[in-house]
Amino acid sequence: MRDAGCAQIICHWLVAPPALSTRFNTFRELAVTRILTTGMASDANARTLSAFLDYLRVERGSAKLTISAYTSDLVQFAEFLEKRKQNLNEACREDVREYIQELFSNALDGRSVGRKLSAIRQLYRHLLLDGKISKDPTLNIDLPKQWKVLPKALSREEVGSMLAETAPRNQTARGQALALRDHAMLELLYAGGVRVSEVADARLEDLKLDMGYILVRGKGDKERMVPLGVPSQQALQQYLKNGRELITKKRNSPLLFVGPGGRRLTRQRVWQLVGKASLASGRHASPHMLRHSCATHMVENGADLRTVQTILGHSDISTTQIYTHVALDRLKSVYAKHHPRAKAKA
Repeated sequence: MRDAGCAQIICHWLVAPPALSTRFNTFRELAVTRILTTGMASDANARTLSAFLDYLRVERGSAKLTISAYTSDLVQFAEFLEKRKQNLNEACREDVREYIQELFSNALDGRSVGRKLSAIRQLYRHLLLDGKISKDPTLNIDLPKQWKVLPKALSREEVGSMLAETAPRNQTARGQALALRDHAMLELLYAGGVRVSEVADARLEDLKLDMGYILVRGKGDKERMVPLGVPSQQALQQYLKNGRELITKKRNSPLLFVGPGGRRLTRQRVWQLVGKASLASGRHASPHMLRHSCATHMVENGADLRTVQTILGHSDISTTQIYTHVALDRLKSVYAKHHPRAKAKA
């Protein structure tokens, strides 16, 4: 590290208030370690980032993964500025533009550039409201249209192939139990459009099969009720009745989906299971593709964007508006089919 004094500047971030859990203490250490090990030379930048990360965690209640992504993106931007002998508080609009150009010149895709710009924008909004700067350098820097790409979705036939009964890995009782778990998990990912982290963290007590919904804790620990269709309810019921106890080996676990011995499934493991199941459709898929497929198929069937926003847990309707063109395509189709003057007379 180029400046050991940087550690002293942000070490207060390592000391969590007594009310915080051990899990947050651990994450706090990991996030700060990320800052310290980058070789950041500026004490001022370290102070700025430390204060912003505290703001995300304490005031906004951002999820751990969100804070981790912001840390990575902002440290990268800070390093860019330090090469130009500037601090975060001194950056101007031209600095941000040149940084974006450098990202594109390094062959970074537009979606990733957009995410990094979003993190920078959030930082400067915070600094402006906090009175640390007088002008926001990200103001009027718009996202090019090509960045707003509709996420990839599976066709209904492809989803149907994935959701067909999952074949047991072997004919043992444990193999059949794992097959029931995997099938129930796939049904939930598609039926509820839930995120992979929400599936991994789903708790048994949050599943209300008798009422047909599950309580999901999303980004920023925000809760939402996600309705479940009949197939997903049946798959979950089968898993709970004939599979879960065999997997946990009768050990107690608060989690809905568990690994051997009641252990928590990692996000990476869920990705692996979805990828393997997608082989049946002939197209590689991820948990996020099932989430986008859920939203796309709902809009195609006439669901309004506000309903989709609620089910997916988007805090801003603008995030859900990426599905607008799907709704427009359906609107054109319905118009062409039903309006008496939609087609030219022969």
